[in-house]
This record gives sequence, C-alpha cells and structure tokens, in this order.
Amino acid sequence: MKAIRVGHFGGPEVMEYVDLADPVPNEAQELISVTSIGVNYADTHQIENSYRVPQTLPLFPGLEVAGISTSGKRVLAPVSGGYAQKALADRTQCVEIPDAVSDEQALAMLVQGTTAWHILKTVGHIKPGESVVVHAAAGGVGTVSIQLAKMWGGKVIAVTSAGEKAELAKKLGADTWVDANSEDLGAAILAANNGKRVNIVLEMVGGKTFDASLAVLAPFGRLVTFGSASRLPATPIAPTALLAGTKTVAGFWLGNCFGNPALVNDVILELFKLIEAGKLHPVVGPIFPLSQATEALRQVLARKTTGKVTLNPNL
Repeated sequence: MKAIRVGHFGGPEVMEYVDLADPVPNEAQELISVTSIGVNYADTHQIENSYRVPQTLPLFPGLEVAGISTSGKRVLAPVSGGYAQKALADRTQCVEIPDAVSDEQALAMLVQGTTAWHILKTVGHIKPGESVVVHAAAGGVGTVSIQLAKMWGGKVIAVTSAGEKAELAKKLGADTWVDANSEDLGAAILAANNGKRVNIVLEMVGGKTFDASLAVLAPFGRLVTFGSASRLPATPIAPTALLAGTKTVAGFWLGNCFGNPALVNDVILELFKLIEAGKLHPVVGPIFPLSQATEALRQVLARKTTGKVTLNPNL
C-alpha cells in the first residue's frame, strides 16, 4: 500500500510517500480500506514532535479515516497512521456513516465536530442568549462551532481574516465578525459585542490572542483553550487573577475522550443526525491526493484553507 512516513521530525517537507506492507489486524481491530483521510492541525504538531503526546520515529501520521471495514461497512474511525491506503482501527471506536453523509462530511465530525460540541456544551456550558467568540472561525472547528452555537441560542462573534473567510463565517450564521489581524483585538471584540464583555471564548491561537480573549471575559465568563496554533505562549495567569469577575479558564483535548463511546461515538451519531436533517452543514475544504500530503499541510500551516481538508488515498 501507499502511505506517508516521517523519518525525522520537522515541517511538512519531512513527509515521504512510500510503499509499505498492508497492516495486519488483531482480533480487536478492523482493517479499513481507506477512501478518505482527515487532515488536522494536530498533524503539523505530530510531524515536528510538538504534539501533546511525544512521538517516536519512524512516524506514520494521520489521526482519522473514512473507509470500508472488513465487515463491509462504511465507517469513520480514529486511527494511528491514517495517511495510508489501509489502516487499523479499534472495532469499538468505528462509527458507521449514514448513506446521506459523504466521507468528507463525516471526517469533519470526528475531530472538529466532536471538539466543537464539547468546547461549547461539555466545557463551555453554553446557554441561550450568551455571546460566543469563535477564533479561527473559518477553520474546521470554527465552522462547526458557529453553527452549533447558533443552534443552541448563542450570539456568535466570528474572529477570522477579512474577505472569503469572513464571508463564510457570516454565511454559516455568525452575527458579526472581527478581523483577527486587528491592532487591538480585545477592543475589536468588545465593539462587536456592543461594548459588552463576552460570555464564552473558544480559543486555539495562543499568545496575544489568548491574552486579549481573557481580558474581555464578562463576569462568570468561560474561556476554553483547545490549542496553540501560533506556537506562542500566553502570559502566565495567577490563580487569584481569576477571582475578579469569577472567570473560568478551561482546557480541552479530544484525546481524553477516546475510549468513552458517550463522549465520541454518541456525539458523532448526534452530529450525523443534524447533517441528515439539514441543520448542520459541514464545510468541505480542499481535497489533495495522498501523494501531495506535504502541500496539504503547508496550506494548513499558512492558513490558506477553510473547512475540513482531506486526502484521497486513491489519487
């Protein structure tokens, strides 16, 4: 089979398109003939060994696939080594994909959809009427978060760059948008919320973006951090600084949900129902051949993409 291998850590250029033997499943696994591969920002951390979990070499990147299982079902599954034509998945973690949901739409639900669900509902405790700031609003998590937040009664302030990405955020239901490159991001967010502080911030940029987001939280506001795309640290927070305003800063990592069907499988099935009902519209981004995985990650790092980026292993 064709696959991507990493022999040394670094940027997208370290990925090699190679021939490997097909993997052999054990009794608890499904061998999946892959039809589509999800690309995640986390993949860029994997290949440079800056991910939350230390990586080992040789590395076979890729966290999720859609494909046909050995039992003949069309499934979505978390995997290790997903940038390949075949992959092994824990049978209990495979989720059958409905006929009305495309591979690419399904892939938008495993990492991005479940993350959006949990940061809004499980961790963010969204309530109707609350203001919700969505950073990286045109990305995979952002595009789903906008729609879920609106569905659950929130006022959505999308933070993204001007032009196509801002238009996409508004099309998906954002009430207003803020330019991510604003000189004073905190002031721009407050202005977008009619001068009022905000209730929830979904933050995955880090650095100064995190600092500005924390500064604009309303009393009892919640900031949920789920990444650090800028690779820059935020200003350290003294615990007592959270007392004024009774602010909450919470972290979320989807890795803590795997192994618990109620937190992953059940959420994905609920998201599939919303897609089938026409209430949730996953944004399918560019599709690259597996052989062009390097270019796919370069575009993700350069923030040139919107929605869910995927790889086709059969091109």
